[in-house]
Amino acid sequence: MPKTRNIDRLLDIMARLRDPENGCPWDVAQDFASIAPYTIEEAYEVADAIDREDLTALREELGDLLLQVVFHARMAEEQESFDFEDVAGAIADKMINRHPHVFDRENHDSSVELRESWESLKAGERAEKAAGKGEEASVLDDVPVAFPALMRAEKLQKRAARVGFDWASLGPVVEKIEEEISELKAEIQNGGSAERLSDEMGDVLFSCVNLARHLKIDPEFALRGTNNKFETRFRHVEAGLRADGVRFEDVDIDEYEARWQTAKERPSET
Repeated sequence: MPKTRNIDRLLDIMARLRDPENGCPWDVAQDFASIAPYTIEEAYEVADAIDREDLTALREELGDLLLQVVFHARMAEEQESFDFEDVAGAIADKMINRHPHVFDRENHDSSVELRESWESLKAGERAEKAAGKGEEASVLDDVPVAFPALMRAEKLQKRAARVGFDWASLGPVVEKIEEEISELKAEIQNGGSAERLSDEMGDVLFSCVNLARHLKIDPEFALRGTNNKFETRFRHVEAGLRADGVRFEDVDIDEYEARWQTAKERPSET
């Protein structure tokens, strides 16, 4: 008797969990919207395992992410919309379509040509989707709103840059950041509303992402590194205060700053 494939086991398990009569009440009660946050969370946990170079954790987190795909596919199957086989088939077809240089044996002379072919194929897919909705395609189509804002800003900028909406040199990019900071300062000085301050702060952040893109720096990766650096240094400050028997509420900003500078000078921070 052939061994049951684990993917088939997982699909059967999800079907049982979603059974209205004998399944798990929590699983039965879920819908696409309620599960979506867990899907995003699992994707981040996959990225975290990769960052930690923990392959054991990566295997587990990939399983958790796969479960999310199976969960969504099962709910769609119950609505007679599509099933897991359709999901797998659609992505298989898409990969074949986007790699004609592999599956159709076409010759491509360079990575640049491959990139252009890839972008052309994706543009065609966007146009087809838009036509199906009776709409005109945009180069900004399919940049998910659910992306983290920093990541979405970079994606939007890259898409716009492909059609020439971009600065040709670094100078204007830096000047734009300075301009946006000046506008934010003006709003602060004029006692701007929370809405205006938020708007100007967003412009500053968007411009900083643009600078990172021009410097070929992943802004998400850069900020993650700074977050880690901040956490390491602040924990050092906390440890120092505890070691000296100093209460946090008794520390003023000057002492915090002095201890922060000490944390920065640690060998591990250089």
